[in-house]
Amino acid sequence: MDEIDTVVIGAGVVGLAVARALALAGREVVILESETAFGTATSARNSEVIHAGLYYPTGSLRAQLCVRGKQLLYDYCASHGVGHRRCGKLVVACSSDELPRLDAVLAQAHANGVHDLQRLSAAEAQALEPALACRGALLSPSTGIVDSHGLMLALLGDAEGAGAMLALQSPALRGQVVAGGVLLEVGGDSATRLMAHRVVNAAGLQACQVARAIEGLDARHVPTPHYARGAYFTLGGRAPFSHLVYPVPGESSHLGVHLTLDLGGQARFGPSFRWVEPGTQARPEFDYRVGPADGAGFDAEVRRYWPGLPADALQPGYAGVRPKISGPGEPAADFRIDGPAVHGVAGLVNLFGIESPGLTAALAIAEAVQRALG
Repeated sequence: MDEIDTVVIGAGVVGLAVARALALAGREVVILESETAFGTATSARNSEVIHAGLYYPTGSLRAQLCVRGKQLLYDYCASHGVGHRRCGKLVVACSSDELPRLDAVLAQAHANGVHDLQRLSAAEAQALEPALACRGALLSPSTGIVDSHGLMLALLGDAEGAGAMLALQSPALRGQVVAGGVLLEVGGDSATRLMAHRVVNAAGLQACQVARAIEGLDARHVPTPHYARGAYFTLGGRAPFSHLVYPVPGESSHLGVHLTLDLGGQARFGPSFRWVEPGTQARPEFDYRVGPADGAGFDAEVRRYWPGLPADALQPGYAGVRPKISGPGEPAADFRIDGPAVHGVAGLVNLFGIESPGLTAALAIAEAVQRALG
């Protein structure tokens, strides 16, 4: 049986950021990843947006870690040569009755410590984006986009440079709380047992299942997982926009069909929103195929702010799944970073419900994990 100081379960962007931070702090780190490569699930199937932190409830971890993580991420990308662009975002009101919602977003952003928003008239917004139709807008200049794969490569390079090791096709099957840490059973071709003094569960879509499989962790500290599937559609050719465009949010937490851009300038529209429940499987599996039905209503929603959208221009792109810990009809849950102070197991940190803005917040989440471990 091997003994290791720290095991990080999950090699998505958050797991890699955590492993990097702990390795740079001098810890011996092994990253366990069940797939054949790092970052193949939620970290590879998202909008790649660097969020400013406009919408999240004041004082929530999502708000705090997004605002902190945004600055850390921009600095990291600049210092490590990771592709990114601070392109800015327009939050648009497409009718007069939506204009008061812009004020609500502005107030929420200020409460979250985001003070760079600019209120624009329709003419000012259209001067920035001539193809845009709106009655007013907010400009968020600190919203941007990032090459998520390049970011994960850089984080892994830093972690390995500090001595961390990535073990692919090595799922954490179960664990047992023992004196001095957690005894892990690891599957794969070279199935083994690891005695880990510290364990960080950053397993994303499988985080709740991993936590449930740790004997000695009280089940009341493990939330019920829920999953929301979202599909994106792409536009052939270059879009006539240089900013991201988001409709102003309505009463629900869903942000509508928005326009995002990749670093090559290609536009993506989405996401759709559909609850999916894979049941009580130990390892949930999802259907990532995208068909025309996923984009039902997209054309009409997009034409509210881009009347010039060509007919039949949107093509099925890709889908992703968010690891949620609140279900249909429930208020959106906050991030959970559950350390020993929460559940009483020394050396264990569980990350639950790390969905958007998890990519933006990854480096700030790593700081929070370090604090939780003490």
